[in-house]
Amino acid sequence: MPVYNKLVRDNMLEIIDSKGLTYRARTLEPIEFLTEVKAKMLEEAREFREATTEQEAIEELVDILELVHTAISVLGVSYEELESFRKHKKTERGGFDSGIYLIEVEEQ
Repeated sequence: MPVYNKLVRDNMLEIIDSKGLTYRARTLEPIEFLTEVKAKMLEEAREFREATTEQEAIEELVDILELVHTAISVLGVSYEELESFRKHKKTERGGFDSGIYLIEVEEQ
């Protein structure tokens, strides 16, 4: 039996059941939840990086966005608040729209 030890989407157990497979799972304690959301975000970011088609990239971005929604819920922040923080930071430091790639900075 393969061991996964990772956060999965809410309907995954029903999908496994529908295939007649046996599984072992548990509901995470609140203190574990955010840690596992972060781990899953890294997994999805790696999959986004490795995506070779536009469709694969979009599917991975959907997973990342779903995890963002989950993380802010766990943190008690609304999406509107997150967007406000994002806009503030973009005003202060800029976004990533220009594709600037910093190579080095000479130290004084």
